[in-house]
Amino acid sequence: MTGRDPDEAHRAATPLELLFDLTFVVAFSQAGAQTAHLLELGHWGPAIGGFAFAVFAIWWAWINYSWLASAYDNDDIFFRIATMVEMLGVLVLALGLPQLFTSLDEGQHVDNAIVVAGYVVMRVATLALWLRAAAHDPARRRTALTYVAFVSVAQVGWVVLIFVDLPLPTTMAFMLLLVLLELVGPYVAEHGREGGTPWHAHHIAERYGLLVIITLGEIVLGTILALSAVIEKQGWSVETVLVAFGGTALAFGLWWVYFTMPSGKVLARFRERGFVWGYGHYFIFVALAGTGAGLHVAAFVIEGVAHIGIVQALLTVVIPVGLFMVALFTVYSLLLQQFDPFHIWLFVGSMLALVLAVAAVSAGASFGVGILLTAVSPFVVVVGYETVGHRHQAAALERALA
Repeated sequence: MTGRDPDEAHRAATPLELLFDLTFVVAFSQAGAQTAHLLELGHWGPAIGGFAFAVFAIWWAWINYSWLASAYDNDDIFFRIATMVEMLGVLVLALGLPQLFTSLDEGQHVDNAIVVAGYVVMRVATLALWLRAAAHDPARRRTALTYVAFVSVAQVGWVVLIFVDLPLPTTMAFMLLLVLLELVGPYVAEHGREGGTPWHAHHIAERYGLLVIITLGEIVLGTILALSAVIEKQGWSVETVLVAFGGTALAFGLWWVYFTMPSGKVLARFRERGFVWGYGHYFIFVALAGTGAGLHVAAFVIEGVAHIGIVQALLTVVIPVGLFMVALFTVYSLLLQQFDPFHIWLFVGSMLALVLAVAAVSAGASFGVGILLTAVSPFVVVVGYETVGHRHQAAALERALA
């Protein structure tokens, strides 16, 4: 584990990394299902708070492994076994999410014991890998040991939180401090005198893109659930076609919009922008997974078992899509460190489509019509990019990379 070449040609995700990512399909699905259940009950606060924390835990577990692998993956037996241990930890984390959401809904304490146990399993492997990197890569020994220190201290804090019975507000404040410690650790490690780890820009951009596709899978799953509910209630009808086409188009449009961002090219030239880009993706993943959860809520409403109405159900889809648009435009602008006025018109157009969707359903349109109009939002950006925006991007890249 002496470090990979950050300029290695044709670097791509490995079969081991793809296998590792499969555990996150389970984790995101578990988080979405628990969130949808609380949303259909109208328990907005616990649902949103629990979902934000669950996605952070899932996303952070993925980040811890993926950036380390981008820099040090040598695919030997030790690394493979460590990856398997990490996968076990992710599955344990996923198993702990129901208890976490239930405790938040009850409002008395935060039961994250199993989630933390999953992290303990994962971080046994993580610490072993960082210690091995410290031993095998003397030039970056201080960087690796900085990771070891921050990961260890943060994990001790999470474990202590299980056994110390604190009031809920105090617990939440302590959790926020630990989250900040988690976020600060990599920044301190990567900005030391040794210059940080040798992560590969195009590889890490591909890895993020693959996780985006996994979260888009939650939208496909949500579409299937909503579609099944429509078929059960109405059989095959025009509404069935609207839900099927609208949900699929929404997932496809969000995929298309995301992959207009030239992440690898810019990160290869400006590695220091990796933190803003990488951390900003949290909101992208929250939005995509939240959209899938919203479609799951819609299935409950269509089945007639939910405690909220169809307009509120559509809002659980529309709001995450709006968050995705805000996050994507923000991350894009910060990555290029340029502002294009043309983006204002694309953003406004995408938001107007979401407003129209809610207005239509409020006026009596079906959920199928609402989801179809919601799908227009990303396609406003797609059409703008494919007709005019790609030239703006080419000019911006030329200025940035000149």
